Amino acid sequence: MDTQQAQASFEEFVAGRSAALAKIAYLLTGHREDAEDLLQAALCRAAMRWATIDDPEAYVRRILFTQSVSWWRTLKRRPPETLTDEPPTLPATPTDQDLRLVLDDALRRLTPKQRAVLVLRYYEDLSESQTAEQLACAVGTVKSQTRHALARLRELNPHLATLVGDQPRTAVTR
Repeated sequence: MDTQQAQASFEEFVAGRSAALAKIAYLLTGHREDAEDLLQAALCRAAMRWATIDDPEAYVRRILFTQSVSWWRTLKRRPPETLTDEPPTLPATPTDQDLRLVLDDALRRLTPKQRAVLVLRYYEDLSESQTAEQLACAVGTVKSQTRHALARLRELNPHLATLVGDQPRTAVTR
């Protein structure tokens, strides 16, 4: 592939897939500005190797996931938690907007790796083995990160289960 063909192919990919990739980046970072930076960094890295990439979508997604974890590790950026005496009150009949806001807040409180696992498993609908492949880790790591992330979400936002109609889990006795 010559340089002009590679550039045209890359521009076509960016025009067609930027919106979907931006959503993934937002879910990983929790902030619009950080998501834009993450996506731009991923596309810049992909552009440098564009002529040699077999599956551009998978390649860029992989960069998004690994770069989001890498940024967290190097910068230790994490949104500050706001502690209050009482949990926030929610409207009696939640709307999709309410659920989205609560879920966004809950996802921001997870580690980047936990957030990446949940995005891959539940937003991208990947299997445990596909998720492990994307994150270059063991399937057991995906399972434990998923379990810890969901437990953390339940701990931080017990009212989230009531918004989505989930019943609290009870211990099974034998």
